[in-house]
Amino acid sequence: MQTKFINNPENITAELLEGYVMAYLDQVRLADENIVVRANPKSEDKVAIVTLGGSGHEPALSGFVGEGMLDCSVVGDIFAAPGAQRLFKALQIMKREAGILLVVLNHSGDVMSANMACQLAARSGIKVAKVLTHDDISAGIGADDTDRRGLAGCVPLYKILGAASEEGKSLEELVEIAERYNNNVATLAVAMKSCSHPQNGAVITDLPEGIMEIGMGQHGEGGGGQKPLVSADDTAAEMTDLLCKQLKPSVGSKMMLIINGVGATTHMELSIVFRKAYKELESRGLKVVYGRIQELLTVQEQAGFQMIVAVLDDDHIEYLKNRPSNAPYWTTLGK
Repeated sequence: MQTKFINNPENITAELLEGYVMAYLDQVRLADENIVVRANPKSEDKVAIVTLGGSGHEPALSGFVGEGMLDCSVVGDIFAAPGAQRLFKALQIMKREAGILLVVLNHSGDVMSANMACQLAARSGIKVAKVLTHDDISAGIGADDTDRRGLAGCVPLYKILGAASEEGKSLEELVEIAERYNNNVATLAVAMKSCSHPQNGAVITDLPEGIMEIGMGQHGEGGGGQKPLVSADDTAAEMTDLLCKQLKPSVGSKMMLIINGVGATTHMELSIVFRKAYKELESRGLKVVYGRIQELLTVQEQAGFQMIVAVLDDDHIEYLKNRPSNAPYWTTLGK
């Protein structure tokens, strides 16, 4: 039984990308099959920012291609990494003397495709550096970075790197900016209803009514264990506490707080959660200098949210708050 407004399930990714670029002709275009690029490319003396990931998480990741953010997004099938050859094709399209910075979320398929494509690029004389995002803390406080999945914490990094690249920062400088951010960002997800796979209708994880799971992954994978659903304030307080235990921010730290809706949670709920998380951070003597409530990276019709917290350096704040972007899902006017 059909439960979504789709056509042939095998054509979902191609059709959604075709519709997307039709809607935002002034900002994005398809350079090749499943390769989304800026409609107005930046100068080739500036580093290109490229990312990759499966479809089904809209607006991520292609919604952040645009001036001041990503130069290119390489799109896989639903919840699946694009193949190494497709990513290599994108790296060939983006080739430049200044180099390419490839931002990879820590999921096995993405990492495998990225490693293989970077090897092909090196043989072809394409200058590429890679950064791995690993903001999910559901593996446990202090877990090794290799065990931490990439969640929506990648999106503000796209904004930071895009702005720094526009400023003319070198590839090496961009890697340093990215790793400082990576070392000071943490994300935790909670869900109270799982999603279904749009191509076959399969439910990823079964969550009984009245039950929530803190630590659920990007595709509905299990996380920190199921428990009875509690209030917005209690949920936000628990998650904020866990994130602060991971980051260990000092009093006076300048903080980013983003609540990312994952598909079926209303903006009313997201605002109520943000309110409590903000107060929790401020009660610890921390200063929230950048906040956002938005669906950045969704998981189909999953109900829940991701809470993203980061300790920001002054250059991160400048790039996030004061530099322009015209990416369709992250438009800022800048100074």
